[in-house]
Amino acid sequence: MDIKEIFVLSFDALKERRTKSILTIIMVMVGSSLMVAVGGISAGFSGFFSKQTSNLAGNIVFVNPAQVEQGRGGPAVGPPPTPKITLNSAVENRLHSLPFVDEVIPSYQAQATLESQGDSKEYQIFSMDPVKLTVLSPTLEFVEGSRIRQNDPSSIIISNNLANPPGESTPFLTLGQTVKAKYTFVDTTTGKREEDSKSFIVRGVIKETGNPNIDNSAIIDTQVGNTLFHKSGKFDSLIVVARSGDYVDAIEQEIRKLYGNDIGITTVKAIIKTVQQFTSGVSSFLLSIAIVSLIVGAVGIITTLYTSVIERTREIGTMKAIGAKSLHILSLFLCEALMVGIFGATLGLLGGIVGAYILGGGLAGNNGAANSQHITPIFLASDMVRVWLISTGLSVLAGLFPALKASRLLPIVALRRE
Repeated sequence: MDIKEIFVLSFDALKERRTKSILTIIMVMVGSSLMVAVGGISAGFSGFFSKQTSNLAGNIVFVNPAQVEQGRGGPAVGPPPTPKITLNSAVENRLHSLPFVDEVIPSYQAQATLESQGDSKEYQIFSMDPVKLTVLSPTLEFVEGSRIRQNDPSSIIISNNLANPPGESTPFLTLGQTVKAKYTFVDTTTGKREEDSKSFIVRGVIKETGNPNIDNSAIIDTQVGNTLFHKSGKFDSLIVVARSGDYVDAIEQEIRKLYGNDIGITTVKAIIKTVQQFTSGVSSFLLSIAIVSLIVGAVGIITTLYTSVIERTREIGTMKAIGAKSLHILSLFLCEALMVGIFGATLGLLGGIVGAYILGGGLAGNNGAANSQHITPIFLASDMVRVWLISTGLSVLAGLFPALKASRLLPIVALRRE
């Protein structure tokens, strides 16, 4: 027997047991598809995440007032917990004096209703120096015609999502348009709900950045926000700008020395690390499922070929009786396992690519927003080859035991079986 004859006989044997062969190929295909899809989504998400984090400055430290913990054992009642430390100009100056700190940007924030031309929408409004926006997002760009100025009490800067709400055919706001911001608060003296408002002119529209805090917000002047939101000089956050990303850890340690755990600190580096750990865990979990699927496929190959050995005992005896050697029988069954692996792995690569695109579209969310972000899978040739080789190799290994069983059958014993 030559190699060509072995392949022809193996292929004919698979065709004779068509149903079993197809089911076994499908089992191998499922495992391969999952591995390809998981690898493509993981690589795509890494690329997507790298693109998103490129819009964040790595030298930023966000400082927020830590909240006093409420008692446990029941629902919280009464006013919201009081911050352990009040962020004010004194804290701002103290942080600015720390080593390696270039500047400290104070900000206020609140939910407010924007009204324009009979339409109204509720949005998050940040109150900070609009010129400093590029510090938070280095890649930030404005649409043509925007005019960004410091200390402009009548100016409001809006994101593209606010100007052109997703799913709506007409813009909500345009450059030069007047908009009224209404803010509802509780008067600390009377305990009654009050409302304050101020009119602004849209001076700038921010192009989409990928930073959700900026892409879904409006920005007004710091002092105007202090008055409109009735903050009394108590900042909601302080943005500490380090000389470079290399000094972020040192600055965080210095802040901890000053305030301990009485202050909240968040860094872009920590956010990136957390998300990477999360995605790595999800990818590992999905990959483990894919490996289990491959193992199930391997068990299917063992079962199919072992059954084939039993069913073809007399055929094996006849082949040996007319001169076929044990090596020929071994090669014949290993070739069947190899074919199952090749078909399953190849179809698995194609199925995995399709599945990854479907999965990537699902990860974008189901809100139907026009600007929803889709994760585009990335398929590396090296990964595809590795999955194909693993699937094919595991199939051959799975077929080894039945092949050895078949090759060791004695002709006289095999021919006696009914």
